[in-house]
Amino acid sequence: MERASFFSPQAGRHIDMPRASRARFGIGDVVRHRQHDFRGVVFDVDPVFSNSEEWYESIPQDRRPAREQPYYHLFAENEEQSYIAYVSQQNLVADADGGPIDHPHLDEVFEQFDGERYRLRAAFSQ
Repeated sequence: MERASFFSPQAGRHIDMPRASRARFGIGDVVRHRQHDFRGVVFDVDPVFSNSEEWYESIPQDRRPAREQPYYHLFAENEEQSYIAYVSQQNLVADADGGPIDHPHLDEVFEQFDGERYRLRAAFSQ
């Protein structure tokens, strides 16, 4: 399999990845976690895991997702709070509710919710 590499500022190193990594979700999509009760809006996608080793190792081994899949940065919310989440593709599904997300940083990056997804502000789409 042909491979490529990119520098991840978050991980602080170059990440080796397959050239054929396919993301199921795009920027602005509203998603829900399969196991935990939160939903969010995708604001960035890593083609493979590119966070720190410490973060990865903090996940219990029996629940640790594979590295070679897309990982999503989300403006996330649950019943109690809003936060930033980093989630593997295998742990996300499209949000069937389809309603807007109430996160304090959404307006910085996205236009209003159009009923299906959020559209990037013009300054971010260039």
